[in-house]
Order: sequence, then C-alpha cells, then structure tokens
Amino acid sequence: MPATEDAATLRPVSTTPRPAAPVHTGVTDEPLDPMVLESSVVTSACGAALTFTGIVRNHDPEATGTVTSLDYSAHPDAGAVLAGIVARHVRVPGDPRGEVRVAAAHRIGHLDVGDLALVVSVASAHRAEAFEVCRSVVEDIKAEVPIWKKQQTASGEAHWVGLP
Repeated sequence: MPATEDAATLRPVSTTPRPAAPVHTGVTDEPLDPMVLESSVVTSACGAALTFTGIVRNHDPEATGTVTSLDYSAHPDAGAVLAGIVARHVRVPGDPRGEVRVAAAHRIGHLDVGDLALVVSVASAHRAEAFEVCRSVVEDIKAEVPIWKKQQTASGEAHWVGLP
C-alpha cells in the first residue's frame, strides 16, 4: 500500500465526527504502523480504542524447528477482500448497537521474526463493542483474505501455510 495521507503523519484525535467508513485498509509490502491505524479510527465520540498486532513468531505447530522468517504472498484481490471485511464490521452513527470504526492492514513480502504482519484497530463508545468487533475482524481476515505464508526455518526447510 503506497503512502497515504494517513500513513504520512500521525494525526491528533479529531473533535469533529468523521465518516463511519473504513478509513485505512490495505495489503502492503511496507512496514505497518499501529499508531497510524489507531489514529485513523479514534474520534472524540470514542471511549474505547484498541489495536491488535499480529507479530511474526519464532515457532509454529506446522513448522519443524525454529521459524526464522516468513514470506507472505497475496492474491490480487486480497486488498478488496480485506476492505470488504472491514466494511462489514463498521457500524455507522445511529446504529442501535453503537458506532464502531475499524481499520486494518496486512503485510506481504519477506518478514523476520518480530515484524508486524497484521494490524487491526477498532474504536467505539464502549470497550465491549471494541473487543467484540476487533476479534471478529481478525478472525475473518485469517479465514477469508487470500494471503499465504511460506515459513523458513533455521534448518533451511520451508513450509507453506494457507494454500487452498
């Protein structure tokens, strides 16, 4: 995802309402910045904001040995699928369940242990909705977005995960 106005600088919390639409979604080969995504969803109406970061770890039940890096590949439609998931979870002002704002980004390309692979930020008036929506968005991304990873291990072996 090329740099956007949201990615260029961190913006302060706005005191004026912004549209309740996905404000920042994408599949990118650039490093992810959780603060950029969180700042894109928070408004003065929000009493809760949380950000999930998926971090490349050094082990996986499907890998033999220590994982040293991952290589993520994405279908050309992955960004559109991600945007659709976010749009599905956004709740507009006036929704009886309360407004919920969502942003998400998934990284592709080569990632080392410790790099961020997924960031999801959610803001709402109350924490229960923020936690519920964040978990649902993360689970839907893992289940639906056509992104696959190739795990590299210390022994030099590689293992693909998520291929259809």
